[in-house]
Amino acid sequence: MKLSERLKEAANGDSHPTNGHAPLRPAPVGDARNAFKQRVHEALFQRLGTRLFDATFATEQLDAYVAQEITDLMAEAKEPLSPAERQHLAMEIMNDVVGLGPVEPFLADPTIDEIMVNSTNPIYIERDGKILVTEARFVSQEHLRRVIDRIVGAVGRRIDEASPMVDARLADGSRVNAVIAPLAVDGPALTIRKFAVDAYQADDLVRFGTASPELMHMLQLCVEVGLNVLVSGGTGTGKTTLLNVLSGFIPNDERIVTIEDAVELQLHQTHVVRLESRPPNIEGRGEVTVRDLVRNALRMRPDRIIVGEVRGPEALDMLQAMNTGHDGSLSTVHCNSPRDALSRLETLVLMSGVDLPSRAIREQISSALDLVVHLQRFRDGSRRITQVCEVVGMEGGTITTGDIYSFDHSAGFDAEGHALGKVLPTGVRPGFTDKFVEAGVTLPADLYGPDAAAIGGWSR
Repeated sequence: MKLSERLKEAANGDSHPTNGHAPLRPAPVGDARNAFKQRVHEALFQRLGTRLFDATFATEQLDAYVAQEITDLMAEAKEPLSPAERQHLAMEIMNDVVGLGPVEPFLADPTIDEIMVNSTNPIYIERDGKILVTEARFVSQEHLRRVIDRIVGAVGRRIDEASPMVDARLADGSRVNAVIAPLAVDGPALTIRKFAVDAYQADDLVRFGTASPELMHMLQLCVEVGLNVLVSGGTGTGKTTLLNVLSGFIPNDERIVTIEDAVELQLHQTHVVRLESRPPNIEGRGEVTVRDLVRNALRMRPDRIIVGEVRGPEALDMLQAMNTGHDGSLSTVHCNSPRDALSRLETLVLMSGVDLPSRAIREQISSALDLVVHLQRFRDGSRRITQVCEVVGMEGGTITTGDIYSFDHSAGFDAEGHALGKVLPTGVRPGFTDKFVEAGVTLPADLYGPDAAAIGGWSR
């Protein structure tokens, strides 16, 4: 019998044998619905035990087995619910036991970007850049913990008191972060960053208002001719999305090596090698860091190296790779502005333990990077490129930069709080334009604005 048919029987209240188990007591309607679900959970786990986690069970076999038990339990309970309510409740319980519980419908909703679970409190979601509270919640901390174990176990990770936080991913590529006790004081916390099945393209970002067509064209040229680009911004500003779009501009005949903590990038080129870091095992061994992968990537004959995010000592190895012939490499970094991005890279290099003077580190940064693209999330939930600046070089002991595009904040906001400004060219002609000419690229006359000046107007 199909799963849907079994659940339909549960919804219609068909009688089934109790198999010797005492029937569940009925629960009153209203707020006690979650209490009833919890009792069904407990009864299911009492009946099924370790069979829920038996790897020898095929998925279809486990689903059918659990559906039969739900059918029996709901028939025994004689809950005063309509057939539609019974069917809905049966599906919820099915998702709870063999799926991801109350987050399942949010994962299926393409308009939701992020799911935030704080113990048994209402689940929060992010839609259109704004955080909203929902009525859904986990029935118990134990239920949430089982879902977390199911997620991390599927990708070979672990989470326990010895290792109480973990990064993992779902089958669809969505990024998962989980934290449990003793770090999470009020109960387990689960955060899921969703990714579109079909990755956003450049036209999508233009349509969303993230960038203008002229700016996106310039960024495409920068990637094609092999400039080293760093995408900067705060949490949730769209750095990985933009990095994925920029990666799509890499010519198909080049060998690309991607390095990430948890695989997120969706490249469509044919010659791609994807590497993912690995945490230590239960004995504390076998860890492979992003820095290890960057070093190894240099032996893999890459044309381009893409580091999903620079957040530690791997910053030094990435800069050295950019300075040793791997032009056109890409990465992201968390920061508040392009200037802060350069300062943060300097700090991350110092974390590598290499005793280098600050001037030497800054010289490495200024010679390695060509362009910094900064993203910002506005209060209306939109994500915009607000600054694009060229890394010019060193002047004295300071890295000099120059804005090529800048967001017009003076336009203000409309009555609904939507930003009215746009990212506009500053009129400054960057020094790397010569690379476009050398590559035989014909530049549009208005690429840097109608009155693009020669090199000048740089900031320090």
